[in-house]
Amino acid sequence: MASLSSNGSQRWSWKLHGDGRTIAPGAVVSPGERLSWPRTTGIGLQHVVAMFGATFLVPLLTGFSPQTTLFFSAIGTIGFLLITGNRLPSYLGSSFAFIAPIGAATASGGQSVAVGGILVTGLLLAIVGLLVHVGGSRWIDAVMPPAVTGTIVALIGLNLAPAAWGSCSASGCSGFRASPVTAIATLGTVILVTVLFRGVLGRLAILVGVVVGYLVATLRGEVNFTAVRQASLFGLPHFVAPKLDVSVLGLFIPVVLVLIAENVGHVKSVAAMTGQNLDPIMGRALLADGVATTLAGLGGGSGTTTYAENIGVMAASRVYSTAAYWVAAATALILSMSPTFGAAIATVPAGVLGGAATVLYGMIGLLGARIWVQNRVDFSNPVNLFPAAIALVIGIANFSWTAGKLQFQGIALGTAAAIGLYHLMRVLAKWRGTSQEPATPASVPGGAELSEEPSVTSDRV
Repeated sequence: MASLSSNGSQRWSWKLHGDGRTIAPGAVVSPGERLSWPRTTGIGLQHVVAMFGATFLVPLLTGFSPQTTLFFSAIGTIGFLLITGNRLPSYLGSSFAFIAPIGAATASGGQSVAVGGILVTGLLLAIVGLLVHVGGSRWIDAVMPPAVTGTIVALIGLNLAPAAWGSCSASGCSGFRASPVTAIATLGTVILVTVLFRGVLGRLAILVGVVVGYLVATLRGEVNFTAVRQASLFGLPHFVAPKLDVSVLGLFIPVVLVLIAENVGHVKSVAAMTGQNLDPIMGRALLADGVATTLAGLGGGSGTTTYAENIGVMAASRVYSTAAYWVAAATALILSMSPTFGAAIATVPAGVLGGAATVLYGMIGLLGARIWVQNRVDFSNPVNLFPAAIALVIGIANFSWTAGKLQFQGIALGTAAAIGLYHLMRVLAKWRGTSQEPATPASVPGGAELSEEPSVTSDRV
């Protein structure tokens, strides 16, 4: 086998890493290498398991078909590997950034309208990918610095918080309140698995929590297996045609910014872990995710994104071979051809979803805070503080605004506020020379609390 390179057919084969069985201390299996095929297959199956919990949670929460979502997830992953020239390992699972827009769009116009929103999101992301491929990625950092990116990610997670608790109607209750006992069992399992187990099992805490919660729900008589018994073992997924409705597009456009941030973060993470410069294919990665989301929007699948769960598997196994992702995509595609499998996933009860959503939505919110911390965003600077503060309240309270046929809600308005206010305040503060003044006395000494050594002023009262 030839090693992975930028020339011709060598991209589409893998060099055997060492003896194919072991990885030396400190070494990694690079994207252009592989272990023996049995080991590569095992790691590929592990990637399928890693994406299961979160990927299926999105269609379950939004009313989409799990089987259809899995189908487009597999197709999207294959397309991603092809478009990136087999140089960037990634699995494309369901993006949580779509949950709120899909819910709102489905409520106002039905599932086809929500699918249309996903289609438009994918097309916009693909265009961004083309622009980045031609012009480079520096402009992304200029438009969306960490202060803005962290805010957008945080407000999406926090905007979803009410859905975790759920609501009650004539047809029953959803979320946590549907079955508090089952929800607590699910949430408790996630917490315990996270702190009690190391390695891959610890990283699969969400999936394990859903499985345990499902067992508890089954014992409590909350699971209905009628649809599973009636479903065929083999068959194509149920496809839903998109319907474009301009009134809901304002809900989906901010998701493009989140997908950009997630994809850029994925490329940089893999580059750091493998020691390779992957910036030249960042545009391809964005284009590939855009194409995958567009395909999902053509047939009723959830919008896609690169998956942190699978980065965890790579970090734990030290195997970054794209061969493992071809195995994962093929496995997911085979499973998506079983209506029985899709029906089984769809039986997950509301209490389990409420318990899992409680931790997942909070984690999304805190991922935004993690972006702030990692990039040492200085909130003593009003240019960083005010846009973030205002945008978060808009997102959490779910402000809404209707302009003609267009309807903008918390995520869209919060995103616009974060970007618009940041750049407006930055320009005005630079013009007036006020950017160095602390926002409040409590914010002094202006970020020194993040340094490794205590600030010389830290003992002041």
